[in-house]
Amino acid sequence: MCDSPSSTERQQGDHKDMLELNKNSERMIEDVENISVQLTWMAYDMVVQRTSPEQGDMMLRLQDAYKRCKAFICREEDDSEFNKEPQEDK
Repeated sequence: MCDSPSSTERQQGDHKDMLELNKNSERMIEDVENISVQLTWMAYDMVVQRTSPEQGDMMLRLQDAYKRCKAFICREEDDSEFNKEPQEDK
């Protein structure tokens, strides 16, 4: 018995649907794995915060120092751009 054209088209359509389903499933699994990693790090951070609260204070101070340094460096770069004079070819 020969397959009719509609049967062949349906099989190809089913194959495409399966490929798309597999692709979507893989993407969803990867997303769930990423969420799992994030939750693990959040749990780790919570344990560290409860066992060592001073670490949270140190992290805040480090973040403030980083922001101050970044602001100072960015301001210096902006100032140096304004102070540059066009160089003439000699």
